[in-house]
Amino acid sequence: MKISDKIAAYDSPHPFYTFEFFPPRTDQGFENLIPRISRLSTLNPLAISVTWGAGGSTRDRSIDLAGLTQSDYGIDTVMHLTCTNMHPGMVDDALRAAKVRGIQNILALRGDPPRGTEHWAPVDSRFTCGVDLVRYIRSSPGFSSHFCIGVAAYPEGHPDRETDEEGGLDLLKEKVDAGADFIVTQLFYDADRFLGWVDKVREKGITVPIIPGIMPIQTYSSFLRLIKLCGVKVPPSVMATLQPICHDDQLVKDYGVRLAVDIIQKITSTGKIKGVHLCTLNLEKGVQLVIEKLQWAGGSPKAKNKLIADAPGRMIHAQLSTSSDLVIDPTTATNTAASALTFKQTLDPEPGRGEVNNAATWDDFPNGRFGDYKSPAFGAQDQWGGTGFSRLSEWGHPKTTEDLTSLFLRYLHSEVSSSPFSSLPLSSESLTILPHLEQLTMRGWWTVCSQPAVDGVPSTDEVFGWGPMGGYVFQKGFVEFFVEEEVLEGIERKVAADGGGWVHYFCANLQGECRTNVPDDGRNAVTWGMFPGQEIAQTTIIERESFLTWKDEAFTIWAEWASFYPPGSEERELLNSVRKERWLVSIVHHDYKRPDALWTFLLDGEL
Repeated sequence: MKISDKIAAYDSPHPFYTFEFFPPRTDQGFENLIPRISRLSTLNPLAISVTWGAGGSTRDRSIDLAGLTQSDYGIDTVMHLTCTNMHPGMVDDALRAAKVRGIQNILALRGDPPRGTEHWAPVDSRFTCGVDLVRYIRSSPGFSSHFCIGVAAYPEGHPDRETDEEGGLDLLKEKVDAGADFIVTQLFYDADRFLGWVDKVREKGITVPIIPGIMPIQTYSSFLRLIKLCGVKVPPSVMATLQPICHDDQLVKDYGVRLAVDIIQKITSTGKIKGVHLCTLNLEKGVQLVIEKLQWAGGSPKAKNKLIADAPGRMIHAQLSTSSDLVIDPTTATNTAASALTFKQTLDPEPGRGEVNNAATWDDFPNGRFGDYKSPAFGAQDQWGGTGFSRLSEWGHPKTTEDLTSLFLRYLHSEVSSSPFSSLPLSSESLTILPHLEQLTMRGWWTVCSQPAVDGVPSTDEVFGWGPMGGYVFQKGFVEFFVEEEVLEGIERKVAADGGGWVHYFCANLQGECRTNVPDDGRNAVTWGMFPGQEIAQTTIIERESFLTWKDEAFTIWAEWASFYPPGSEERELLNSVRKERWLVSIVHHDYKRPDALWTFLLDGEL
């Protein structure tokens, strides 16, 4: 059903709400997301939405996920669609795929640039911005009447800052005048500022529903990254509340829920806003608590017994037409029963149970680059599917491997605030092993991810702590870097000769070769925590699938970084050669009781 029609017909005593999900990067995450969506659907959202990754990177998974939720589980779904990397014909293919799957709602976006593209450029000249998608759909006889179209709005300005507020409002009106039926906004944390923006939108003569994007804070570090990426302004009172609790993940999550509830209550109590759009980041508990604390979780409508009857055809009780809500066809009856049996509602789970016993909360505390590849939240993105990529200016014009070594060292020394592999400065945790990272980098082993060994520090520790208070956290030392094959072979010889079973590694190159000494199906938990009344939580796990998923992304970064520079330039030639010739290596030392174990192994003696 079209969202515009559902909003028009909505008559519940409380505002409506929608949930947003992104397509997980792994097959296991995808499989685990479906029951999570089904459980959250028991809260009766008006609809759900599925994002479209930066540069169209999740195109197939987005269509698959949106089609599954719409056609197989009967959840009205909004499929995001962007112009980015859409070659001629691909927009039509995506719209046809959505239509075939019964999807009637599209969120038309320009989309984030592919990483490495300093200024966005259209692949198909017909589609340069969101309004072009709206116009195209509305002008296409096969799509115009079928789709309800939503568009994006930016109450605090577009992250690219390509126009001022007045210009942004003009662009929004252009999209609505082109045929948009509703507006979904970017996230925000200043309710007063948002309400002022709503007034300005209405003064422009824009009357379609505005659905504000709300993202409950999950962790302090991800919150900081997100507001930087999206250019969101945060009220001083919010930062003042977060800073004293920033090292207690549970308190941060709890505050994130309270803040979301406060914002929603404030903006909906004015009568200007009829519903909200909750960004889940594929996590379950936070948005569930928001709905429950708002007392909007009324449960499913009371089920009625229905007559199962074939249609068309003669019916014994002819007075009951097939359009009656007391009649259901055999296929729908089967699907409804199977769904109800498979996805039992779990609105009040016990905190901290394991993934088998409690699928709602087992991955509540994702930590580190890897997390758990089985988690739907593995590889979490921003509100509309982006992953972020800093500008070129800080990184200069590398023309030799020595220039690249210098750049990686400058990042370690905080002389630049980002690198192509990290949008944020070096963490306080990494600073504790800075001398070791420096030594590796000066060898030409360009480090991109690492963590020190930690043996049972309090979960509230300002540097290493995570999770709820009253617990203890542990880490194995690991490091990732890019090296030439000759160096890799020396590392492999050293592991075989001196590792003594304490050292495991994965390594891979662009061509798809993968070498490892990890047993088949081996999984290295490198971060875990013990908390009162809970099972052991393993939040960072390195195994083959998660490493290979990250490997693909890492080598893509080199290619997209190279795309900043003109074809044939020294910079592009260098970066492309690095991509083709170097290996990504990930090494773990299992002796977490010896803080220097990994670094002594790597740095002492000859390879």
